[in-house]
Amino acid sequence: MTGKIVDSRIRARYWIETAFPLQQAAEMMAGEQSTGTFVRVPGETDELRERYAARVEEIAELEIVDRPSLPGSGVPKSVSESPVRRSAEVEISWPLENMGPSLPNLLAAVAGNLSELKPFSGLKLLDVQLPSRFLERYQGPQFGVPGTRRLCGVYGRPVIGTILKPSLGLTPKATAQQARSLAEAGIDFIKDDELQSNGPHSPFRDRLHAVMETLTAHAASTGKNVMYAINITGEMEEMLERLEWVYAAGGTCAMASMNSIGLPALTLLRKHAKVAIHGHRNGWGMLSRSPAIGMSFVAYQKFWRLAGIDHTHVNGLRNKFCEADDSVIASARACLTPMFAPPAFGCEIMPVFSSGQSARQAPDTYRALGSTDLIFACGGGILAHPSGPAAGVASLHQAWDAAMSGTPLESYAQTHKELRESLNTFPD
Repeated sequence: MTGKIVDSRIRARYWIETAFPLQQAAEMMAGEQSTGTFVRVPGETDELRERYAARVEEIAELEIVDRPSLPGSGVPKSVSESPVRRSAEVEISWPLENMGPSLPNLLAAVAGNLSELKPFSGLKLLDVQLPSRFLERYQGPQFGVPGTRRLCGVYGRPVIGTILKPSLGLTPKATAQQARSLAEAGIDFIKDDELQSNGPHSPFRDRLHAVMETLTAHAASTGKNVMYAINITGEMEEMLERLEWVYAAGGTCAMASMNSIGLPALTLLRKHAKVAIHGHRNGWGMLSRSPAIGMSFVAYQKFWRLAGIDHTHVNGLRNKFCEADDSVIASARACLTPMFAPPAFGCEIMPVFSSGQSARQAPDTYRALGSTDLIFACGGGILAHPSGPAAGVASLHQAWDAAMSGTPLESYAQTHKELRESLNTFPD
């Protein structure tokens, strides 16, 4: 691809399950989400359909299924006995001019009414491919992988992070004390829990100033800047004001709950942000957990990358949630994969590994991902280390040193006390 824009169609890939003939079902999808309705209407000319109708680009039939995955699906009127239901992967494309480079309207087109269509007993968005014209309107991440490393001063290894707990109940003073102990332990990254933004017991501005005063003093004495992702989630005017407060206090990161605020709000935050944006995906399970509906993370993260997040969560290996390890790694790889062909902007962002992580998962994470471009966030893996938080952080450095050198974890632990204690404390 040259500097000239040549791509003009939006493409989306789906998994579907239906009792209807696959070609007919796919054409229903294309019609529903572009020009069509269930009957031809006045003004729906052949010329209009040729220009604006979505196209079925590909159908790859998969297996026949025994029973419908979702309730409420229909069958063709011609079927009198038990219908045969087939699954398939389907690719549909739209002309960009249908909605222009607009993320909210893109979402309406590729993931709107489709999930409610009666002919389908399963329909899930797997991926989207977008024309590079979206980059004329959307800024994408301001910092991404290289900028996050620069702000943290961390190179050649993962950014080691943690989450402030308990989620609720800590005062600003207690939060700052915990941040101080973590900074002194050698942490690179600290984030608020998504449940704490501006609670009465921890007002946002009080918490920001208490924590940043502590971290600024730590940086002045050690030269180490710790990134604090404070949760700015709220009403739009509140978030814009909080962004300014974070920057004025010397902060380098703000966290927002993506599913709570929506794409237009995140896009506006990106336009005003002078700090990195940590996108928290809480609520993601409602979109992803069913294999028969919703969307894959591969598709999901592309919307938010374009809107402007710099990092987002992907769970972790052997996590406390329901996500399988191969899905976690696929999500992390998606964050690090360019969205557009050269020379267009790639929008790569930092995947955040979290949820039940400790030194135990470092070698498998590195082996599976093949990269250290990640934030490795551990709560109990740091704070519950028997020798304290500093030993917890040290155990993670040692685990990643072992992983990157190809040394078995147990062998490395023989000469590294903190790692040995961690492995004894957090068995598989």
